[in-house]
Amino acid sequence: MNARPVALITGGARRIGAAIAAHLHQQDWNLVIHYRRSGSDATTLAERLNQQRTNSAFTLQADLANMGELSVLAQAACAQWGQLNALINNASSFYPTPLSQASEQQWDDLFASNLKAPFFLSQQLSQALRASRGCIINIADIHAERPLKNHSIYCMAKAGNVMLTKTLARELAPEVRVNGIAPGAIAWPEDEAALSDSEQHSILNKIALERSGEPEDIARTVAFLLNDAPYITGQIIAVDGGRSLQQ
Repeated sequence: MNARPVALITGGARRIGAAIAAHLHQQDWNLVIHYRRSGSDATTLAERLNQQRTNSAFTLQADLANMGELSVLAQAACAQWGQLNALINNASSFYPTPLSQASEQQWDDLFASNLKAPFFLSQQLSQALRASRGCIINIADIHAERPLKNHSIYCMAKAGNVMLTKTLARELAPEVRVNGIAPGAIAWPEDEAALSDSEQHSILNKIALERSGEPEDIARTVAFLLNDAPYITGQIIAVDGGRSLQQ
């Protein structure tokens, strides 16, 4: 068995996923970095980490909405170093779906990345995680409890993600701990979900700490749950600068 613990990070090539990868690597974890389309970013990240420590990072491509590819990902992640100690369900789709315009395709896409894939990856990796007495961490969202206007499908999927965390914590105990992290304003949305300057300013005004967070804030919380929280399971930790305090 590999001496270093191994983590699979879905959506690990960019943004929060890449920050989690870099931080865990600093703490002597080996990494399986999953990506869907960001192959160049994943390769660059893995090469940088492998320069720091040989044979410590590995990339795998998969469309998590495809059950066949998800299964191959799970098998390959376990085979790379012969063990798996953590599953970080970070990959997520996010964009608005106003009720009058929402489509079945958007429903399927948002539920696939935010709920279906975390469930079935957890299912397929549960045996390996039981063997290592490992952890699952699901990246949820503060809007799982406080709905975001025009994002009903995303919010419903993340609400399911929160319940997934709690139910798996019961079902996989005592061998596997399962927790969630609910980010607030950490990395501003991109592409069709991008916010204007005024929209960003409006959000910042509702945050107790009056500033956005950084992907490293999520990475440090992941590391805490993996390394320093042996008696915490079934919990959702909000990392939002106090955004959820707003009435």
